[in-house]
Amino acid sequence: MLFSLSSSLLWRGLLALVIGLVAVGWPNITVGAFVILFAIYAFVMAGTDLARAFRADRAGTVVSYLLLALLALAAGLGAVLWPGITAVVLTVWVAVWAFLTGVVEVALAFRSGETAGERAAWAFGGLVSIALGVVLGIRPDIGALALATVFGLFSIVYGAYALVLSAQVHRVGISAERLSDSTA
Repeated sequence: MLFSLSSSLLWRGLLALVIGLVAVGWPNITVGAFVILFAIYAFVMAGTDLARAFRADRAGTVVSYLLLALLALAAGLGAVLWPGITAVVLTVWVAVWAFLTGVVEVALAFRSGETAGERAAWAFGGLVSIALGVVLGIRPDIGALALATVFGLFSIVYGAYALVLSAQVHRVGISAERLSDSTA
């Protein structure tokens, strides 16, 4: 189990580092990708809700799914037609996500049975995430390019922290494995 956690943290850290480097190196591409991915998601949601509407057997359900499909279609079209506004909305969304993720990670730092290094790593990662959420929440007008750069820097720091945490978990796992082998 410890190896599995170590491996997932390793891959999570490496992915975060790569995403961070791309976001810092090419912020325009990052912003465009965010907007395009959101538009694609909205169009897919519109399609699936429309399909559900035609499969529904009650009028109220049909109307509800049609309304959801129209809202998703409007959101997708809005992202394509007004990418600037979409980028600001996505900035606020990322702020909420980062803040809530950070709060959970800080809470994880206070679990029992963790080493001091693991607690510090969870707390540090959580505080960095909270800071990102607060900065973006206070100033969503900083622009999408700044968000891409800040998100990239956040991803680099988060990736490094995940790699350190992975190494710590892996080392503890090896120590626990050796201990169980020596007692057997």
